[in-house]
Amino acid sequence: MQNLAVVRLMDDALVWYPPGAGAQPLPLHSAEDVADFAARLRSARWQACFAAPGAEVRVVTLPVAPAEKKHLARALPYLFEEQVADDIEALHFAARALDKSRYAVAICSHHAMQRWAEALAHLPDLPQWVPEALLLPWRAGEWCLVMDGEQVIVRSGEGDGFTVERELLPVVLEAAAEQQLPEAIIVYAGDHAATLELLPPGLRERVQWRQGNLCSALLLSNEGPALNLRQGAYAPRLPLQQWWNHWRLAAGVVLGAFALQLAATWADYRSLAAENLALRGALEASYRQAMPQGALVDAERQLQRQLDSLRGGPGAGSFVPLLERAGGVIAQRPSARVLSLNYNQRGGEMRLNIVASDFSAVEQLRAGLADAGLAAEMESSSAQSDGVRARIRVRGA
Repeated sequence: MQNLAVVRLMDDALVWYPPGAGAQPLPLHSAEDVADFAARLRSARWQACFAAPGAEVRVVTLPVAPAEKKHLARALPYLFEEQVADDIEALHFAARALDKSRYAVAICSHHAMQRWAEALAHLPDLPQWVPEALLLPWRAGEWCLVMDGEQVIVRSGEGDGFTVERELLPVVLEAAAEQQLPEAIIVYAGDHAATLELLPPGLRERVQWRQGNLCSALLLSNEGPALNLRQGAYAPRLPLQQWWNHWRLAAGVVLGAFALQLAATWADYRSLAAENLALRGALEASYRQAMPQGALVDAERQLQRQLDSLRGGPGAGSFVPLLERAGGVIAQRPSARVLSLNYNQRGGEMRLNIVASDFSAVEQLRAGLADAGLAAEMESSSAQSDGVRARIRVRGA
């Protein structure tokens, strides 16, 4: 693993292995150690993971049918209910697909997960917690063993591995060999003779020795995704506090600019609202000058309706042009005056009730309207004490 730093517990103390290190791990005991660890991660842009103690994590390969994949996360506790001694409510399950039909499954207690979280709390966040056995190098047909003090870390498959005490190694390896015999066993150990005594006789001829310890094994560890214990309730959370510390100055500037823009918009709104009220008041006052009577709801719309009613319907003459033409003729004849005027919007015609000095003046007015291009028809006339009263119907020709 060329870019992965590994943190693990040794004798209940945290240590870490830099990428490419082939010597002993570095301590994480003091604040200076932690600061150096964090600085080197940042400067070299290394990723980091926690090697979960294999003695507390069970790792197995589980065959999964296609129909089971959708609900696998919820079904895992019940699939292993008969295979574990503890209550499944006290256990944490994590899984990763190996191929279309096999999953690597890790099982550990919630207590262990919480204890590790407390131990790692003072370190930079480690998004991956990988069972330590799965950090060893592996190839198909091989096992990998690392002698680690009084314990032995064993990887026996792509998704299988365990950590066991030295004296229990022969029994465990014999049981594993009964299920599948490896073609080769890669062993990292300093004392070859003592290590060979721990292996079952049937496996000794398959041993291939490697010099070094866990540091050396990690140099050849497989690249690619690993089974991560941080799933479900333990999944990494977004680094909101880190983001806030990084962006709070920019966020403050943006919020300040937004507040200023909001205040300016509110001031514009208040100004425009006051201007709108003033304009509506002026419009209503103008409407009342033209239409003193009647209810006022929407001055602009009501005034438009009044104007539309004066224009007449389709094919009819307009009232204003008709009045203008008729008024010009009447103004030229002072011997006749208009008493009243009625306009019929549907027919586009108006009726003039007039009084004239005599019948001749009435006829002259009708003839003048006709000469002006209007259709003028006398409907009635009668002699009165003040002259002759007549009704003339006028419409556009």
